[in-house]
Amino acid sequence: MKILKVAYHLKEAYLYKKLTTNKIRCDLCSHRCVISEGGKGKCYVRENRNGTLYTLVYENIIAENIDPIEKKPLFHFLPGTKSLSIATPGCNFKCFFCQNWQISQMPCDYDRIDGKSISPEQLVDNALENGCASISYTYTEPTIYFELAYDTAKLANENNIKNVFVTNGFMTKECIQMIEPYLDAANIDLKSFSEEFYRDKVGGKLKPVLDNIKYMHELGIWIEVTTLLIPGLNDSEGELQEIAGFLKGVSNAIPWHISAYYPQYKAKIPPTEVDSIAKAVKIGKKAGLKYVYGGNIPGGKLENTMCFNCGDLLIKRFGFTVGENKIKNNSCIKCGLKIDGVFDENLGY
Repeated sequence: MKILKVAYHLKEAYLYKKLTTNKIRCDLCSHRCVISEGGKGKCYVRENRNGTLYTLVYENIIAENIDPIEKKPLFHFLPGTKSLSIATPGCNFKCFFCQNWQISQMPCDYDRIDGKSISPEQLVDNALENGCASISYTYTEPTIYFELAYDTAKLANENNIKNVFVTNGFMTKECIQMIEPYLDAANIDLKSFSEEFYRDKVGGKLKPVLDNIKYMHELGIWIEVTTLLIPGLNDSEGELQEIAGFLKGVSNAIPWHISAYYPQYKAKIPPTEVDSIAKAVKIGKKAGLKYVYGGNIPGGKLENTMCFNCGDLLIKRFGFTVGENKIKNNSCIKCGLKIDGVFDENLGY
């Protein structure tokens, strides 16, 4: 494999603390890595150089695409609009089933950081030129390229462009507080309701994710949650009931996306069956969640938005395409019930 040499655009990291002459602590994610001189954090893209923590991926984009916002997935946030979607290499988790492992695990597995140089100003210009209502920090974990995400989000906000995090939810409270003035929405992965799963399968912890879902909701950031349903690991009825119960305890208006898994990276487990997704959706609805969706499966109606009150079809979807939207003035046009989410009729969807 040919290794590309990238000239890093070094930038001093945000949110870290000097502990001793040679050691520093990164305070961006809940690992809170203590890093010695010359060392890197678990994400492999933050390095201690002479007692200063630097990000190695500032202005170093590995992916840039114009996506429908539904692909994040966000179904109740500006449906039918386009989102400029960006990522740098790296991640603070090590999920053996990672769907984007080629870029998320590049620094760890290959000791390599590829990408192209692009500034926050250029990213915002690209969003404006392409009629994007938002910029999504996605594909890998936005926490590990927080400096780029923060600087871009601030500029985007000044230009009336919304900002979206697609995240594993493992950031620190300080990180959330810093981005909160500019962060409009987030889709948070809730991978399991088991500390053992988080420890053994992804290299993290469950509690910070649960705490951050609650905290971001309290701050008024629009939240949707995704669970990738992996056969035999996190798909038991009991565990799904626990997830649904937790979400309802935060708010029954949080949309829950239950997504089908397909073998990727190091995973050898067979794909999720469509019936398992349908059963999980029923569990979520039975628990009292208003909006439960089944995703990443061909055909079906599990991605449509229905009125929680009268059952009328509100948003009809074909994959990531909105075919019909009957929400007017944030309400169901049939019964008048307010539909939870962020809708803007001026955006022309």
